[in-house]
Amino acid sequence: MSSKKSTASAPLSEHLRLPLGPVDMADLDPSATPGYPGKGKADAPERIAALAPQLSDLQEMLFAAGRSVPETAPRVLVVLQGMDTSGKGGVIRHAIGLVDPQGVDLTSFKAPSAEERKHHYLWRIRNALPGAGKIGIFDRSHYEDVLVVRVDSLVPEDVWSKRYDEINEFEAELVAGGTRLVKCMLNVSFEEQKARLTERLANPSKYWKYNPGDVDARKKWPAYMEAYAAALEKCNTEAAPWYVIPADRKWYRNWAVAELLRETLAGMGLAWPPAEFDVATEQKRLAEA
Repeated sequence: MSSKKSTASAPLSEHLRLPLGPVDMADLDPSATPGYPGKGKADAPERIAALAPQLSDLQEMLFAAGRSVPETAPRVLVVLQGMDTSGKGGVIRHAIGLVDPQGVDLTSFKAPSAEERKHHYLWRIRNALPGAGKIGIFDRSHYEDVLVVRVDSLVPEDVWSKRYDEINEFEAELVAGGTRLVKCMLNVSFEEQKARLTERLANPSKYWKYNPGDVDARKKWPAYMEAYAAALEKCNTEAAPWYVIPADRKWYRNWAVAELLRETLAGMGLAWPPAEFDVATEQKRLAEA
């Protein structure tokens, strides 16, 4: 995965797509800006805003397909996974916020409820999948069941270790059924996470964002990096690849996810549904009404 700025026309997905094979989290630079065509933080807001018109049109085409041909309409699922403070909420506000909210299904996964624990761990995931013509956003996801579950030993190893194959089968099923998956691992550094947590404690307007449990999880950073490396390596398939988004620079993170979404929609061959009525006749009727 390149960390250099793009000087060619290669799509961003080529820069961010995680290569198949072994993963060492230390090799993934959280402060890199791969594929960014601009000057940096100074012009990032302008570049993000410039994506809005095309994203809006593409999303409306997707939504229109869902209304017109729900049985065959495609859908998109954006998975946002990352350590605390990596910016899942920021991406949702600044990148996903560029499209019409009526075409978005957003689900934030917390610890499973008593009802959810009665079912297979993918049960609640299936219940939250986007509808026809929709963009689904998962703030955390089924990967929690091979991350926090693994790190905190919530189930035995012989249980969670089988989930990588189950997840691959599940995602292959989604793709075969017409869902385009965009799996984003928001990669924040240990140092940047501390800076962001410190900022939250220094500003009363950000106390609500602070969770004492974040410090507990921070103490397990090596175990989480090991768990992330395993999830990235074992669940990085041709059908559902991982994109690793450097997240230390918020401006880059937000632009990158917005551009990945634009690329995904643009590559789906979307088009406006044809009229199911005679246009000339309706124009005449309307003029006479």
